[in-house]
Amino acid sequence: MIKSQWLSTSSDKHEENLTLHLKENTVANESKKDPSAETEAEAKHRERDEKTNELLMSLADQLVKAAERKRNPTLEIPIRTQANVNYNKSRKIIELGKNKSQRQLFNLSQAKSFMQMILVASGCKKLIDQNKTTSIRGLYYMLKHTIEGTKEETFAKQSECDPMIEDVEVTLNALREELHVYAQSRGTMVGPITIVDSGDEIDCSRMGTGGYGIPSIVEDDIVQFKECDAKFVLHVEKDTVWRRFNEDKFWKEHNCILTHGSGQPPRGVRRLLCRLNSELNLPVYCLLDNDPWGYYIYSVIKQGSINLAYESQRMAIPEAKFIGLRARDFDRCGLSDSVKINLNDTDRRRAEQIKQYPWFSGKKRWIKEIDTLLANGFKLEVEALISLDVSYVTETYVPEILEAGPRQWLD
Repeated sequence: MIKSQWLSTSSDKHEENLTLHLKENTVANESKKDPSAETEAEAKHRERDEKTNELLMSLADQLVKAAERKRNPTLEIPIRTQANVNYNKSRKIIELGKNKSQRQLFNLSQAKSFMQMILVASGCKKLIDQNKTTSIRGLYYMLKHTIEGTKEETFAKQSECDPMIEDVEVTLNALREELHVYAQSRGTMVGPITIVDSGDEIDCSRMGTGGYGIPSIVEDDIVQFKECDAKFVLHVEKDTVWRRFNEDKFWKEHNCILTHGSGQPPRGVRRLLCRLNSELNLPVYCLLDNDPWGYYIYSVIKQGSINLAYESQRMAIPEAKFIGLRARDFDRCGLSDSVKINLNDTDRRRAEQIKQYPWFSGKKRWIKEIDTLLANGFKLEVEALISLDVSYVTETYVPEILEAGPRQWLD
């Protein structure tokens, strides 16, 4: 049983075992390279790892000191719910509030999650020490085992491990990428930009029909921007739309970078878009479906997500613009009834929820947009424009919207 393993009366021994992995030797796999021969990217990578290691060791020291003082080892974890999220109007991003919850070792209802969180922290430290990365799935298998003398599993399924990764992130104020853990890569880029990815130079204008697959970790010690002639970034929702733009060489004719995130963009795509905007001063325009889910994707790109509010300062793009599809486009573009997708109850509830978000509720044009969607009673996918012509979206719709300027966009 978990109780017999983690809440034993022999508390000193188990508290010592609890932090054993976090106190292991950190120099076993240290690089032997002469520091003076490091590249700038390598130096940044090493410095980042050293900082993250210090955070992990500080966490371990905190628990050891509690054990030495015969106190209940306790973790304080910022609460990741909408109730603890604030919208910073001046910065135009979502920020995590100051409310925290406590997780204690000698609390029967919290002992397992306490142990799981420490396991994740120790696994991340091991990855940093070995200078290796793994996926969130890989970390789950790396830490999954049966506790000696019992039939208890550290993690019964991955859905138990994933929240612990986020708990470690937010507790340490260290991003998953800094902990050497990455998520599934979903997203592609093409356009007039040359990057250096882990030392390999990649010309994103010469990537064929597939484009450059955006990795999960895109920090500046991994991905550097070498040359860029683009004037803006066009982010589309889905791969199918991206392929139309790529095949029509929209990015070449309009001198832009074209990206997609396979629906809700993963962290790597959002971080890359943020870097393109903040470091290269490229405007970011979003072409998304006209439905509550398209609105929410835009919200996440622009303000950040509620669940990952602690990352907003490195993910959100407050100046991003929504250029379409718009609820008015059914009539404006002369679409037929056959492309309508009727709103269901879930769509309507989601639209009403989005209207209440403080970053939408104070904007009259956005409220009008959502109200028009609800009044129409149907939603539209970007692909609906193909009913007019296979290249209507690339040759007519987007060029006209971009030429019209801010008065046709939503902010």
